[in-house]
Amino acid sequence: MRLVFAGTPEVAVPALDALIASGRHEVVAVVTRPDAPAGRGRRLVASPVAQRAEEAGIEVLKPARPREPDFLARLREIAPDCCPVVAYGALLPKAALEIPAHGWVNLHFSLLPAWRGAAPVQHSILAGDEVTGASTFLIEEGLDSGPVFGVLTEEVRPTDTSGDLLTRLAFAGAGLLSATMDGIEDGTLEAVPQPAEGISLAPKIQVEDARLDWSAPALRVDRVVRGCAPAPGAWTVFRGERLKVMAVSPTPDRDGLAPGEIAAAKNSVHVGTGSHAVQLLWVQPQGKKPMAAADWARGVRIVEGERLGSAG
Repeated sequence: MRLVFAGTPEVAVPALDALIASGRHEVVAVVTRPDAPAGRGRRLVASPVAQRAEEAGIEVLKPARPREPDFLARLREIAPDCCPVVAYGALLPKAALEIPAHGWVNLHFSLLPAWRGAAPVQHSILAGDEVTGASTFLIEEGLDSGPVFGVLTEEVRPTDTSGDLLTRLAFAGAGLLSATMDGIEDGTLEAVPQPAEGISLAPKIQVEDARLDWSAPALRVDRVVRGCAPAPGAWTVFRGERLKVMAVSPTPDRDGLAPGEIAAAKNSVHVGTGSHAVQLLWVQPQGKKPMAAADWARGVRIVEGERLGSAG
């Protein structure tokens, strides 16, 4: 098939690579978000998908909005058979959805209908799911509600961050998307409507959602830290300034600390929660680089009884 691939971030690159390497289909163009400011100089930088497409000599389309007449006209000229999508980042209008004969097929990182929305992997970790996965489905005008072509499952490991899990799903999902294109082309794959039960939503995680509540159980604190890593990053307040918490480890054998209370030893830092303590492993003070929590504690000279999370 003639394919137009739509995607933007690094997580979409493995799927683009798989389709380019398939030998069975031709990626004739890529649709991605416009160049965006990045780095200290805030200069405009092309998306990872755009950079990969340019390396491969593939035409790149960067509409500010996919409803733009010029973009829709070019898409009609290209006349793709199917448009595979991975984390494109913009809503597709009906006029665009109608152009390819086999529609737009999205690789979504959850077992639909669970975790429809922008942040399925983060929400899966926050919810304590033991198993998640990826699904390919036909895009329609509803939110991730279209019929499903195929799925794969992936175990959520106890120490997984959302970054860890998303990386594994991106590579496994690349194979699923490529196989879905094969099945659509040879007519062996038919999309099945999603069940009406088991729907859950995964909206984008906001910065305020990543603020740690030290009165919550240690298990919840750990999930928020892992689910919000690497972005937006779990955080708390210490001496009136924001402190990013990058990694913790629940310590069920350590008790006796009030929620948020810090106990700093020579080589370890523990913080009380609503259940047992957690060990603070890596932190990032405001305006500084990430550092081991023990080094941070030595530098700020923790006073006995000091707490994380208070605004004062």
